[in-house]
Amino acid sequence: MDMTLMISVVVALAAGAVIGWLATKAHADQIRADLIEERRELDIELSAARQQLAQEAHWRSECELLNNELRSLHSINTSLEADLREVTTRLEATQQHAEDKIRQMINSEQRLSEQFENLANRIFEHSNRRVDEQNRQSLNSLLTPLREQLDGFRRQVQESFGKEAQERHTLAHEIRNLQQLNAQMAQEAINLTRALKGDNKAQGNWGEVVLARVLEASGLREGHEYETQVSIENDARSRMQPDVIVRLPQGKDVVIDAKMTLVAYERYFNADDDYTREIAVQEHIASVRNHIRLLGRKDYQQLPGLRSLDYVLMFIPVEPAFLLALDKQPELITEALKNNIMLVSPTTLLVALRTIANLWRYEHQSRNAQHIAERASKLYDKIRLFVDDMSAIGQSLDKAQDNYRQAMKKLASGRGNVLAQAEAFRGLGVEIKREINPDLAEQAVTQDKEYRLRAIPEGRQDEHYPDDERVKQQLS
Repeated sequence: MDMTLMISVVVALAAGAVIGWLATKAHADQIRADLIEERRELDIELSAARQQLAQEAHWRSECELLNNELRSLHSINTSLEADLREVTTRLEATQQHAEDKIRQMINSEQRLSEQFENLANRIFEHSNRRVDEQNRQSLNSLLTPLREQLDGFRRQVQESFGKEAQERHTLAHEIRNLQQLNAQMAQEAINLTRALKGDNKAQGNWGEVVLARVLEASGLREGHEYETQVSIENDARSRMQPDVIVRLPQGKDVVIDAKMTLVAYERYFNADDDYTREIAVQEHIASVRNHIRLLGRKDYQQLPGLRSLDYVLMFIPVEPAFLLALDKQPELITEALKNNIMLVSPTTLLVALRTIANLWRYEHQSRNAQHIAERASKLYDKIRLFVDDMSAIGQSLDKAQDNYRQAMKKLASGRGNVLAQAEAFRGLGVEIKREINPDLAEQAVTQDKEYRLRAIPEGRQDEHYPDDERVKQQLS
């Protein structure tokens, strides 16, 4: 009985232990399943967090690139504003110089007119009012060339003033174009991104488009101050085709090359990490250096018929690419100069081309000033000849005046004048159709009698000069 009870107790305890173990196992399995589910959810959240971190890193990189672009644009904008201030200052100086020149020309014209008027007045004051129509026509024939010269000088002054006004208008238009160019920088950044993703041919075309815009903004004229895609045969009978040849005053030329490739810079621009970006920077610098060597071997400045300077302008159409290469490798400038090449960006090229445009403007103004000086010299010679002619006319008029006085003296004054003798004939009964001017005739007779009285002693005057009645008696 006790054994049976003990066995039952043992069995019951074993059964309870089994049941407890089963219950504990079931609970542990449930806990394990819950842990597995929780771990799966944590894995999902971890994957999402990693993706979010990757996106944040990407956007931070994009933000950094955009900040770099923004800083570049700010730098370009600052340079453009400085250029604008410089152009405005030159415009004001040009306007002041033009106004001073116009005032000097107007004052010179006024002085010439006053001198001519005073000279004419002095000459006319010595002339007699009874100069006949023939003398007046001769005087007009002498005055007409001078009048034409003065009219030509006046037209020259007006044309010069019109050209100065047109140049001021052109310069103001260029300033507005510069402001529009500044406003287009954002759109240019978008176009830049599209161009950087293209091949070398597309990038070359993009460089030529940017170069064309810079040339247009500079104020130079195609076919006059610069030419594009000119084909020249070198000494080896191969054809060379520079992108642009800019003409300079004094018969000089400068060549601009715009075929720089920016594939490496595109990789730098789109790089996701510093390592890739650094490799792209080195490739970009190598690309610039290789293009410098290639361009140096072309030896554009030795082409027949090209009066080039000793260097060629290598145009990098993207400002940040230009700044990046020089920032990482400043000695590129020295290497380029050794190959007779100057590195330029859109900003620096625009400044250089505007300087060339100003040189051409000053050259045209100098030619106009030289032409005006030649015209003024010719006008001065004409005035000198006119003064000599007028002096000769004055001397002739003085001589004519003396001859006139001598003739009038013989006619109506002095002893034995013609009118007194003619009046004596009338007193003798000579028939006349019309009397001579009574006042003049009376004056002539009176002066004749006065000269006679002064010349003959008193008491013998009637003996030498009998009166009219005695003459009548003798004749009868």
